[in-house]
Amino acid sequence: MATRTPRPRVARIPRTARVPRAPVAAVVPAFYQPENYQPNDSVGYMMRRILNMVSVEVDRELEPSGLTSAQWVPLLKLYMGAGSTVAELARVCQLDAGSMTRLLDRLEAKALVRRVRSSEDRRVVNLELTDEGRAAARKIPAVLCGVQNAHMRGFTVEEWQLLRSLLRRILDNALAIQAEREGQRQ
Repeated sequence: MATRTPRPRVARIPRTARVPRAPVAAVVPAFYQPENYQPNDSVGYMMRRILNMVSVEVDRELEPSGLTSAQWVPLLKLYMGAGSTVAELARVCQLDAGSMTRLLDRLEAKALVRRVRSSEDRRVVNLELTDEGRAAARKIPAVLCGVQNAHMRGFTVEEWQLLRSLLRRILDNALAIQAEREGQRQ
């Protein structure tokens, strides 16, 4: 009869103390080395370059509607229900409140958005799309899909799904690093 080797006990973190985040490998890989680093071959550089090129193409496609990249993002976020106040919209668009206020001034001047003071709390200003704003926002997803699909030319469905999952892992790692840094500051 074989004897069983007892498993070592692993200390468990109480469930209430756990911070939900993407799993991050304990060992940081060393894919990049200073002695042979080529910025043009870095993932970050390529992602930034792709993002810039896609953004330029989206701006070109939306130019006839009179929307700039700074304007279509909050318009789409409002349309999709991602925010309803200046503060919420600023947060989801990653802008400070002052920049968002100036941007909303321009969208309001174009009659795409209106500010409506809350009847429950007069300090709160809610944002609403006008009929023209809804019509303009309704067209944005088609433009985004067309531009992104054009940049995915030659990819199979499986490659597209793999790329999305890999990018999601990089984003999850970035969010985990950010959370760790914010935890260190406190």
